[in-house]
Amino acid sequence: MKTINGQDFKRLFLSGANNLYNHYPEVDQLNVFPVPDGDTGMNMNLTLTSGAKEIQNKAETSIEIIASSLATALVMGARGNSGTITCQIFRGFADGVKGKNQINVRELAAAFERGREVAYKAVMRPVEGTILTVIREASAALKEYVKNGDHSVEDALDFFLKEAKKSLNHTPELLPILKEVGVVDSGGAGLCIVIEGMAKAAHGNFVERNSQDDFEDGPSSVLTPTSYAGAQVSEDEEGFGYCTQFLLRLGTPEDGKRPFFEKRFRNFLNSHGKSVVMIHDQDIVKVHVHTLNPGTMLNYAQNYGEFLSIVIENMSEEHRNIENGLKATDIEGNLELSRRHKLIDEEKKEEEDNTPLQKLAFIAVSSGEGLDEMFLELGASTLVSGGQTMNPSVEDFVKAIARCHAENVYILPNNSNIVMAASQACDLNQNDKTRARVIPSKTLLQGLEAAMQFAPDGDPEAIYNEMKGALKSVKSGSVTYAIKDTDIDGVHITKDYYIGMRDDKSIVSCQKNKAETLFELVHAMVDDDSYLLTVICGQDIEDAELETLSQKLENDFPNLEIALRKGNQPVYSFLVGVE
Repeated sequence: MKTINGQDFKRLFLSGANNLYNHYPEVDQLNVFPVPDGDTGMNMNLTLTSGAKEIQNKAETSIEIIASSLATALVMGARGNSGTITCQIFRGFADGVKGKNQINVRELAAAFERGREVAYKAVMRPVEGTILTVIREASAALKEYVKNGDHSVEDALDFFLKEAKKSLNHTPELLPILKEVGVVDSGGAGLCIVIEGMAKAAHGNFVERNSQDDFEDGPSSVLTPTSYAGAQVSEDEEGFGYCTQFLLRLGTPEDGKRPFFEKRFRNFLNSHGKSVVMIHDQDIVKVHVHTLNPGTMLNYAQNYGEFLSIVIENMSEEHRNIENGLKATDIEGNLELSRRHKLIDEEKKEEEDNTPLQKLAFIAVSSGEGLDEMFLELGASTLVSGGQTMNPSVEDFVKAIARCHAENVYILPNNSNIVMAASQACDLNQNDKTRARVIPSKTLLQGLEAAMQFAPDGDPEAIYNEMKGALKSVKSGSVTYAIKDTDIDGVHITKDYYIGMRDDKSIVSCQKNKAETLFELVHAMVDDDSYLLTVICGQDIEDAELETLSQKLENDFPNLEIALRKGNQPVYSFLVGVE
């Protein structure tokens, strides 16, 4: 092919999106830190799925129309930093083909170069050794390659892929943490897999979703065994086995069932599986677990009650769970952790459409019933479900801004991987009566501190500055569990041990006991100027443990005011704030 029109471009993109769909778990395995937050592939996949769904039935032949429709859908569906950057690349591409019905290879290269420009502009502080580096180096090389010679689209995309892979393999030299852990950049890997799918389609080998015909030898050719290094997981770890979910109604001894003890039940799940999420609400127990032997889990659970529902999925085929943009098992399981419907009235927007706008409102990203209540107590108008491993989309924020029905809306993302999506939503806000801005909180403790400065009747600019300024007043830390053995920052990490991290992601402790990890983390964070210690306890911390933890902290830090609260958040056993 010497040129491509809108239908040609649609076919190339859909093949690239399908290729990522088939291989996103491999991208997810490229974790930099040994914590269960490997969701780059999932975020990019859900982002591209939203675009694919929008254009797959469009019959226009103009590449301008197809690329424009794609860009709009990608922006609304963007999730996480890598997903948001990917959508910006194709947004720039659409800008580069304006006014054109078809393009040649030079115009194709120029469009990707424009994508690079838009992606870099979208990031306040671009970091090299990431997806940005891959698109920059590959697009620059492609532009130079097509200057001379009579190249075909097939040749151009083959060259583009070769240069993208070369750039990807160089990312560990640019980003020290990648080299230390032994992985390539996950976002860059995802982009390479998309380009790989586009190149295949150009040669007539369109990649279908779920098809293993082109991948029967294993992973995508983009990712070699050396791409993973220390990040590769074994079959009894994350990413393999069966995703098992069930809803259990507890019985009584009269029914022939054993007495239910939550801690004992949770310990069994943890000892026989991974990624355990358990919710106990009166006589109902909801469980999500990854295991090689789902029958063992079900047999044990039935000793305590009867099943209301059971879902078991083979995770090696888990990409089938996202058909037509539906959420995958892990995200679905996490989103159900909190009973948001009891805290947020989803009909609020409709009821208030004809009422005067509020003066001020703020949105908080939250995860966990206890944290939900804290933000609502501090005046949050609406909450967005999200956090580590479950990044909300741009569209989620756009809808939340509308629900606030206010003249000024502030968004607290409370996670560094969510700031870009929140900022994009503010840019897309179409209501000229509402000004939406992001207060770039990167941790939940920062978000809570900022929320304390909110006053619904205050001066909009003064409140914005006070909330933003509050971010600097708190040091944040967290305790979670490691999913693999590795060494980071001079600390040896042991799989299944607990790690304590500062808000800058530096690891200060790794212990078998979560409480000991907490104490070591707090000692590393507290200094002579500290006066307040806040500890938010996760869903894996029993109420009986709170008093012991509180007493120990008061003994160790007699000069600090200590606040210990239940947040019921997943993933993190403890969230720590020091002021």
